[in-house]
Amino acid sequence: MAATRIISIIGRKNAGKTTLTVALASELARRGHRVMSMKHADHPAQVDQPGVDSWRHFHEGRAERVLLVSPELRVLFHRALDDYDPIGLVREHFSGADIVLVEGFKRAALPKIEVHRRAVAPRPIYDSSAANAGEWVAIVTDDHAFDADRRILRFNDTMWLQLLANLAWEHALVVET
Repeated sequence: MAATRIISIIGRKNAGKTTLTVALASELARRGHRVMSMKHADHPAQVDQPGVDSWRHFHEGRAERVLLVSPELRVLFHRALDDYDPIGLVREHFSGADIVLVEGFKRAALPKIEVHRRAVAPRPIYDSSAANAGEWVAIVTDDHAFDADRRILRFNDTMWLQLLANLAWEHALVVET
């Protein structure tokens, strides 16, 4: 079995989770790692159009899985229970990854990098008194006054992204896939 690393990027709505995830993925890929990502959504995903063939296979035909195959792109539609276990999903769908960045899944028992912006919320999600406080690897913020007992990186720090990539790699959960 191969080993895959998993780390979660969390934060409040509009804090910049996707921007941070994309930047981190790009930096890790630049270093030669095979990077894959997963995005948690609280609402049903709408990635297909009613009436097109793949939509009809999935909705009218009630197929459990439909793989849409086109040049340079594959999209898998998979009917599943509402099981949001990111570790199980990584094992099922991401074999061969060196590292999987999961955006969201803040309640999952995974190492976490939080993005916090003062314009979005006065405080981050991180709570040093919470039972899961040890899951936080780092907090990336624009708040120069914020301090915590976790690694704090500021967006205007020199080489913050390179340091964050090192932390993500070193502290990610390693699972067998």
